[in-house]
Amino acid sequence: MNSTLLNTGWPMWVMLAIVVGATGIITSRFLDLSAKKIFSAAGRALIQLIVIALIISQVSTSWILTIALLLLMLAVAVFTSTQRIETVRWWVPASVIFGGVAPVVALMFGFGVLPVTPLAVIAVIGQLIGGTMSATNLAGRRIEQELSQRAGEVEAALALGFPENAARNLVGRPVAAEALLPGLDQTRTVGTVTLPGAFVGLVLGGASPLEAGLVQLVVLINLLAVQAIAVSLLAMMIERKIGVRA
Repeated sequence: MNSTLLNTGWPMWVMLAIVVGATGIITSRFLDLSAKKIFSAAGRALIQLIVIALIISQVSTSWILTIALLLLMLAVAVFTSTQRIETVRWWVPASVIFGGVAPVVALMFGFGVLPVTPLAVIAVIGQLIGGTMSATNLAGRRIEQELSQRAGEVEAALALGFPENAARNLVGRPVAAEALLPGLDQTRTVGTVTLPGAFVGLVLGGASPLEAGLVQLVVLINLLAVQAIAVSLLAMMIERKIGVRA
């Protein structure tokens, strides 16, 4: 019997090679995105998953490794967001990602929802950091684009007497909310359109469907919260030009 949800024998590798190659051709031919980026992302994913699997297999015995791994996750998230949002300094995404995740995690610890065990802490906080990074990247890029393309509207608002942050708010804030739509749609359709990995993994691991569903609910709701906080902080900072490169 295979202990995983999917069959992971040699046919899987052949299939992955075909899928990655086809994706690279499609993106370069129709979406003007270099196939090298697809190949690089797939290669990095493979290497990083192997490394993280080896680390997590040892982390349950060490809080030092746990904290180091969480800091590494945060650092990579900040680095990625800084590359995606070109107009802000690195400490802006660092502030909004940490600012989104920290209060929600504190609540989870405070109410005893998140067990103080290395594996639970890594699994939950890692998901929150990753989801916050994605929303931050999307919001930052959309705000940048709107402020650049609609600079005339900002200038018009300034001419009417609006403060600069309010004028930028009129353009940037509505599109910032778009970053929450993927998470919102995932939460609204969970169980009807998709079965999230955490839910499936818990059921396969022996948890009851009800317990698995409740755990997934906690993750999804908290993910929405951290994304909302992070995107709000990011929009405010960009509108006020806090940490924005000249």
